[in-house]
Amino acid sequence: MLTRRHIRVKVLQSVYAFNQTEHADLEKQEKFLLYSLDQMHDLYVLLLQSMVALRDHAESFMLKSQQKHLATALEKDPSRHFVDNKAIQLLAENTTLQEILKRKKLNYWKEDDEYIAILFKELTEKDWYATYLSQGKTSLKDDRAFLAKVYREVIAPNEQLYDYLEDKRLTWVDDFPIVNTVIVKALAKISAENSANMIPELYKNDEDRDFAIQLFRKVILNEEKLSAQIDGKTPNWDKDRIADIDLIILKMGIAEFLFFPSIPVRVTINEYLEISKEYSTPKSSIFINGILDKLVKEFTENKTLNKIGRGLR
Repeated sequence: MLTRRHIRVKVLQSVYAFNQTEHADLEKQEKFLLYSLDQMHDLYVLLLQSMVALRDHAESFMLKSQQKHLATALEKDPSRHFVDNKAIQLLAENTTLQEILKRKKLNYWKEDDEYIAILFKELTEKDWYATYLSQGKTSLKDDRAFLAKVYREVIAPNEQLYDYLEDKRLTWVDDFPIVNTVIVKALAKISAENSANMIPELYKNDEDRDFAIQLFRKVILNEEKLSAQIDGKTPNWDKDRIADIDLIILKMGIAEFLFFPSIPVRVTINEYLEISKEYSTPKSSIFINGILDKLVKEFTENKTLNKIGRGLR
């Protein structure tokens, strides 16, 4: 689930937090780094469950409408396409999903069901929702395509939901976009055969988890060495005027040049240029690209560029 870029962003945030703390504790900050990465998994299962909660809310609303004194013909005999949606049922029956929700006490949609009500109201206002309800018998393919559309157009872009999640856990702000992408892809493929695979591992492998820890440690423990590499490379900039985020990005890039032999130079540079575009100033990517390119040439000439394997430079 996690990409290396997302890991780099989390390390960037942790290094920044460490630098801003008066009495910084390396071990404590490292634990928080791993915690913030783990939170992404919680967000994933919570958002999967939001679709089950939305289905349950729709069913409750339908039953209440049927019991109205002056219920309309449509209310008395409503379409059950959404409440019987086969893709949602697969989520509801996913034992792994339900076990995680129970174990981590992620019962948010029961405690704060007003947000599910907000999502349902928005859903009922969509023309394509009425079209779905009015069509004939639906297949699993129809149901999962509809559910993916619900997620893309109702759940993911809802600002009130976004604000709610941000208030719940601040670390989720940066997780939301990548989790949304993973969920939409998963919904497009959900079936009885692969529903058990709807809950992916957080890390692709142990190397990714080790990368997060080692990158954080290398940047913090080699502060003087990394700073020395930047000195003199910014003739038109007073070092004190360089944005803190830019300095950390530069140090992370240099750390990858020097301490991570298997990561190609171009991959490192491209990753940090993209991160700088999102997390720093508009001109930062040009500045960072110039410094990192200059350092690569210097390290290559001095034979200090620690890279192994073909195509790593």
